[in-house]
Amino acid sequence: MKSTKSLHVITYSLILVGALNWGLIGLFEFNLVSTLFGSMPLLEKIVYILVGLSAVYSATTHAKECCTCGKCECKM
Repeated sequence: MKSTKSLHVITYSLILVGALNWGLIGLFEFNLVSTLFGSMPLLEKIVYILVGLSAVYSATTHAKECCTCGKCECKM
């Protein structure tokens, strides 16, 4: 159960990074990920891949994990 919670926290954090980055790009044409890791293109690409994989994971497991939208399996 702890590893599932950890994975959820990690993927949620990466999704927030991706959403924040797109918001900054849309509002100010400022790419935060590129600014932080632009001098390391491989690391920048890895961040983008992890954000994308996190979104896929969240989309496929959301109903199971979300107490509002799905069948809540968590005990809060």
